[in-house]
Amino acid sequence: MEWEFEGEVIEWRGPSPYFFVAIPLDESDELREAGRELVYWGQVPVRARIGETEFRTATFPYGEQYALPLRVAIRRAEALEVGDLVRVSLRLGSR
Repeated sequence: MEWEFEGEVIEWRGPSPYFFVAIPLDESDELREAGRELVYWGQVPVRARIGETEFRTATFPYGEQYALPLRVAIRRAEALEVGDLVRVSLRLGSR
């Protein structure tokens, strides 16, 4: 299963900052349902693409939604900043 959506780059400040794309509620609900058998500790493994950058990661629960983590390498490759609206392609699994 695949999804395409736009989401905002957000920052979570903890001991060190983390950056995510907030996955819209409808897509989060579908991801939760489709990924039931893949979930571990609330996370769902995915393959994602933003611009020309494709990567593997796991989504994190973010309230009722999921959040897609953005490592430094991804943010640099796509010149992403907090508040940017980005187009994401997402599919289940890490393979």
